[in-house]
Amino acid sequence: MGKMYASYEAMLSLYAELILDEAIRKHREKHLYQEIDDALANRDEQTFLELTNELRMLIAHSEHAAGIRRTSA
Repeated sequence: MGKMYASYEAMLSLYAELILDEAIRKHREKHLYQEIDDALANRDEQTFLELTNELRMLIAHSEHAAGIRRTSA
């Protein structure tokens, strides 16, 4: 029973980590969209390009991670 409980706790820990990672990613994505809007409003091309690049990388990483989770489930 102890081994099963340890496995269950490990699974719950991983699940909690996934939820936390997703919440952090969504928060950063929302913040990036706001910063991009500000850069556009201020006609700050350099900041716009930097932020959109970061957003693209964040989205690509999220899609890659989601693909890994789907195939391993």
